[in-house]
Amino acid sequence: MDLGIAGKSAIVCAASKGLGKGCALALAREGVAVTISARGEEALAATAEEIRSETGVSVVALACDVTTVKGRAALLAVCPNPDILINNAGGPPAGDFRDFTLEDWQAAVNANMLSPIEMIKATVDGMLERGFGRIVNITSAAVRSPIDELCLSNGARCGLTGFVAGLSRKTIGRNVTINNLLPGPFDTDRLRGNIAHRAKVAGKELAEMTTIAAANNPAGRFGTVEEFGATCAFMCSAHTGFMTGQQIMMDGGAFTGTM
Repeated sequence: MDLGIAGKSAIVCAASKGLGKGCALALAREGVAVTISARGEEALAATAEEIRSETGVSVVALACDVTTVKGRAALLAVCPNPDILINNAGGPPAGDFRDFTLEDWQAAVNANMLSPIEMIKATVDGMLERGFGRIVNITSAAVRSPIDELCLSNGARCGLTGFVAGLSRKTIGRNVTINNLLPGPFDTDRLRGNIAHRAKVAGKELAEMTTIAAANNPAGRFGTVEEFGATCAFMCSAHTGFMTGQQIMMDGGAFTGTM
């Protein structure tokens, strides 16, 4: 299927590896010029070169921290008018809520709620003027099915979800959609870190806990970043102009609710 977005431009945050990289590569394969950001300069540069070599599209890589005012300003300076925005940031640490300080909560809300809102604020009006825009926020399956040890993520990401629910109905009339993509267990560094935390709490070896986690998913495995990226690219396509304010769950069937 031709997604109809060749020649468009995109900002993909936290794209040096994992889910963000999968999204950037999938968009580039559709002919989208991508501006990618991450904090780690070396990994980001390697990803940019990989995308250029495979797809031949324009790739701008900017090492910055998108959770800061300075970082967002730098990113928007090199791509001020994106047609597509993929909001993404590393999740906050796992743990018992009793052990987290007010500063921990503020950092989580800033990274996983306020920073995406600021990026939307900076780009959505230009999309509305041009009559095309696709915004996808990478959040978490924990928005629908909270994970006990991810309390910081549960709270902050739910705040972003509530904000998007309101704004997305105001933009779709001018072909600007805002949706959330909710990953479950994908094979990323983040997942491995969470499993390591659970293994430590349970007193099990990491390899054993990893095997158990994969087997416990209805799919019997973890998701791949390629699957995730392809879904994200479709959500950004010309074919999704009638879909907005939605929570697209990708978790291998782990969430058992009917709605």
